[in-house]
Amino acid sequence: MNNSLNVSNEEIAKFESVASQWWDLHGDFKPLHQINPLRVQYICQHLAQQNSGNDNGLFKKQVIDVGCGGGILSESLAKLGAKVTGIDMGEEPLNIAKLHALESKLEIDYEKITAEEKANNSANTFDIVTCMEMLEHVPSPESIVQACSDMVKPGGLVFFSTLNKSIKAYLLAIVAAEKLLKLVPDGTHDHDKFIRPSTLIGWAEKHGLKCIDTCGIHYNPLTENHTLSPSLDVNYIICCQKLEA
Repeated sequence: MNNSLNVSNEEIAKFESVASQWWDLHGDFKPLHQINPLRVQYICQHLAQQNSGNDNGLFKKQVIDVGCGGGILSESLAKLGAKVTGIDMGEEPLNIAKLHALESKLEIDYEKITAEEKANNSANTFDIVTCMEMLEHVPSPESIVQACSDMVKPGGLVFFSTLNKSIKAYLLAIVAAEKLLKLVPDGTHDHDKFIRPSTLIGWAEKHGLKCIDTCGIHYNPLTENHTLSPSLDVNYIICCQKLEA
């Protein structure tokens, strides 16, 4: 596997250019801040089920956040007691993440490394792997799925979120969010890189993961509220468990 191939310099440059806005609640990353509590809720729900509901399931768990960007999800998981590693190939977003973690008095290990390279030296290491809104920004998303599977311990959980390759996703995520409402910068998404749930689940199963749950994330532009939904038409998140060896 040639790790250097699975990086889009164009995508990295895109996020580098707006890195200073990662923690601006009203800036270009406002939608990520809005949906972050739902992602954390979804992760905690599944961990609590594994842990018989005794706690949120994150305390002292080894977690890696793949494509962590400026650290929005990484910090939320660290605040709940997880030992978090965040990886990304964007230097400026990582610098922002490190600075914000320092200001927040959180210990998070941020690394500039590809998922594939990290998997090569950290196989079966993490209790939980998260990969949120990242698969649609790389040349080979299946390679990322494989790397995530390699990094998680047998029995551990992997969470992926991305955009469905549907007409509704094109209309809402690109036409509405980028062109009309200006919720995110123009050109943030490419519909050709969106991924059908069946495709993502197929990749997961191919590489030793079992999909145990799926859930959609629904956005109401009038109220600016996000809610978890059974519909996977636009944004969706899946929970997978690594099969025992």
